Amino acid sequence: MGDLFGGTAPYYAKYRADYGEAAIEHLARAFGQDSGVLDLGCGPGTVAIPLARRVREVLAVDPDEGMLAEGRRLASGVRNVRWLSGDSMKLRELPAFDHIVMGRSFHWMDRRAVLAELDDLLPPHGVVAIIGPTRDGEDLPWEPAMRRVRDEFDVNTFTATNSYQATGEHHHDVLAVSPFSSMDLAVYEHRLTYDLGAVVGLQLSYSYTAPARLGDRVAAFTEAARKELVALNPEGRWEHTAETEVLIARRPRAVDKSGQGRRLSPRSP
Repeated sequence: MGDLFGGTAPYYAKYRADYGEAAIEHLARAFGQDSGVLDLGCGPGTVAIPLARRVREVLAVDPDEGMLAEGRRLASGVRNVRWLSGDSMKLRELPAFDHIVMGRSFHWMDRRAVLAELDDLLPPHGVVAIIGPTRDGEDLPWEPAMRRVRDEFDVNTFTATNSYQATGEHHHDVLAVSPFSSMDLAVYEHRLTYDLGAVVGLQLSYSYTAPARLGDRVAAFTEAARKELVALNPEGRWEHTAETEVLIARRPRAVDKSGQGRRLSPRSP
């Protein structure tokens, strides 16, 4: 994902919302306090840093050196996170781990291939956890305005072979036919507030409007974004209720119904 997110790391670290304490606690309960957890595609440590206080060790792995540098900076004083360069194609090169968590990174991967490899690498009790927006996605209040700006600059979402973008097959459905087909799903809500600068900065954290992709058009893009946002909302303040889905997947012989939250059943398309 390094090429996809070139130049986004400082914006990602500053403007991407966290998942909320309740969602992180859910992960910690599923993993157990004495666990070594791989956070694959960790970015700047959105999950790795708060999770590290609740487990034995976190291996924070990302292909983007900028993301790892931001993670190390934000995790100053946190001793049980190891920041490592790597990706889903190099799982066997990593130190051993008991469980794995993936956030938005999972939708860029060849998910079936990754899950098959994890079946070889994880111990019998190993958990695959996916954390991110709910299946219905986020309805961000500024998105119609930002879509117009992206159209103006002719930037569209990337696709990756066998990923969610390429196939449209949801994580639930991929997991249902994987070795980790026993799923436990919960959703947590937390309220977020954004000002104009935060919404503009957020755009530069995305793959399709990454600074590396915009190149010398970054200033023009941000100015166009500001104009559209002010026209949409002159007060320059937005509130949004984020829904975070925590999906815990295990092999059928190791089902555990632990965890709290608003519990759901994985839905069919």
